[in-house]
Amino acid sequence: MRLQFTYTTLLILLTSVCLGGAVPLRANGAETADRTDDRELGAVANLISCSDGAQLLGLAYLRERPSPEGVKEVDVMVRVWGGLPAGSHAVHIHETAACQPCSAAGGHFDPGPHSNTNPDGNHPFHSGDLRNIHLNDKGGGLLSMVTSRVSLSEGPLSLFDEDGSAFIIHVQPDSYCPDGVVAGCAGGARAACGVILPTR
Repeated sequence: MRLQFTYTTLLILLTSVCLGGAVPLRANGAETADRTDDRELGAVANLISCSDGAQLLGLAYLRERPSPEGVKEVDVMVRVWGGLPAGSHAVHIHETAACQPCSAAGGHFDPGPHSNTNPDGNHPFHSGDLRNIHLNDKGGGLLSMVTSRVSLSEGPLSLFDEDGSAFIIHVQPDSYCPDGVVAGCAGGARAACGVILPTR
């Protein structure tokens, strides 16, 4: 029998995973997270180390749902369970569904109409700009937030455009570039990458 994870089950999984005890979710198969109803869409990304492509560092999960105002909102949860240094790390959605190498994910997701994917040139105004994740001394942490800047369904903000999208966790924190274009102000080098895959 095929297992189906509800959003609540995934939330429990993400918040209770111990170091080294995680199982990656797949886009198809027994570990798949499915739509909870006809209005909600889900997506997952296995976060893989940019320095060691075989090391799984965490998991990201997205759920799209309508807001009370009728605007699409996406719940974003990013769970890291080890492999990165303690402290704050920038988290962004990047413009291409590719992680081999991590630079293949391209710039920040920013579909337009006046697109500027340069992380240090239009920050924090990209559609894919998220908050920092804060990791404890064991390298574990959880980022949970809501955004209306992206969507999982079809449309101009869809993460599933013709070349897809990916999560990137950076080595440094995001300063949100208060001084404009400053190299590295949005987190610098890439530490982890995860291609975003639909869960239905």
